[in-house]
Amino acid sequence: MTQVLIVGGGPVGMLLAAELGLQGIDTTVAETLTETHDEPRAGTLHARTVQSMLRRGYIPQPAHGRDDIVEVPFHFAGRSILTLETPAIEGPPMIGQSQADIERFFEARARENGAEILRGHKVISLEDTTVTTDQGKTISADYVVGTDGARSTIRKLAGIDSTCTPATFAGILGLATLQDPARCPGGWTHGPTGWTLINVNPMGPSRILTHEFTDPLPERGAEVTLDDLQQATSRIVGHDVPMEQPTFLGRFSDFTRLASTYRKGNVFLAGDAAHVHAPLGGQGLNLGLQDAFNLGWKLAMVIKGAPERLLDTYHAERHPVAAKVIANTRAQAALMRPGPEFDPLRELVAELLSFDEPNSHLSDQITAQNVRYTPSGLAGSFLPNFPIGSATVSELLHPGRPVLLCTAETCDAATGWKDRVDVVTHDLGRPAVLLRPDGYVAWAGQDPETALEQWFGPAA
Repeated sequence: MTQVLIVGGGPVGMLLAAELGLQGIDTTVAETLTETHDEPRAGTLHARTVQSMLRRGYIPQPAHGRDDIVEVPFHFAGRSILTLETPAIEGPPMIGQSQADIERFFEARARENGAEILRGHKVISLEDTTVTTDQGKTISADYVVGTDGARSTIRKLAGIDSTCTPATFAGILGLATLQDPARCPGGWTHGPTGWTLINVNPMGPSRILTHEFTDPLPERGAEVTLDDLQQATSRIVGHDVPMEQPTFLGRFSDFTRLASTYRKGNVFLAGDAAHVHAPLGGQGLNLGLQDAFNLGWKLAMVIKGAPERLLDTYHAERHPVAAKVIANTRAQAALMRPGPEFDPLRELVAELLSFDEPNSHLSDQITAQNVRYTPSGLAGSFLPNFPIGSATVSELLHPGRPVLLCTAETCDAATGWKDRVDVVTHDLGRPAVLLRPDGYVAWAGQDPETALEQWFGPAA
């Protein structure tokens, strides 16, 4: 028996377990792999993920001034034409970290917070919220969350439909030693059949990605060999690129899938189990981690007595965000189609992105800094990390609890919710701001009692 069972122990599942454990929720993770595998997959944490981790104390508070801006160049559709930026007090706009290291970090936090991690257990059946694993273990839970990847067993067993679009390119990701690294172009390279992205390492294995727009595309899950990687790289670069000693080979594409719902009864989906798209711009891992930040506190609050309808906001808020990321990656794939007929389009997009406003608009989309959960006003926006007395907004959120920022006159109204909400007296120039544990504003206004009851249940 457990309150929440998480099926899938990748970074998203482990973060969700850490978030739930922080709130004292009895949490179990069932993961097929017996240990974390070091694979050269996602390795970018974008700004909103960095900001969310800052608000939970997973990364240290920056020592920069509030008005300083940090900028980082970034690519869009294979070209370095974006500038990612954030206020320095929010941390860097991007952190490079391997997916395996991220998973290990969150697993350690989950264990510290009391979560039980069952490795070597593959789920083979689901009845309501009871699962059975291939090791003969039966686990009953109040809630089940599938964070078990693109081929999610939980999504299939729960009968959740999806909207899919077919692939337009075939990709290969490999780690291999280049025999002549000096002749191999680093970074993004455009060729007659597609693009390569190569992190040239003359001292060991290089990370090599190919994106080829050739028909017919290989079957999903088809075996990949070193010869496949070498030939695709050579076709795109325009000359032979000899390589040897592969340590990893895998396929990917721009196939997309978006689950029709993120919730079916007490079964939820998060991460790649809910949404799949091309790995362009490093957005997939971040999208999943933001799912976990959104769902974790809601499950915890409902288990502790908040209204059940709070859980419906998970799909309502996160499904549209995933749809926009999918559209974003499909647009990039379209721009990457080889052939001189597409060159004018690429040049036009590059020209438009040379202007600050469209560049910032698209950069904020890549980094998820444009995400807000209501169309206008302070509610639904992500509250900046400004000082509140001797602390900052991010430091107030380290415990993972809601925070009511209020004047002395309005704070008295929150007395009945102090078991669930941290009340902080401060003059913000407005009577009260109710801050969600994930850093977004739940409500702002004159009388917090109605909002507190709506979000977190009746007063004690």
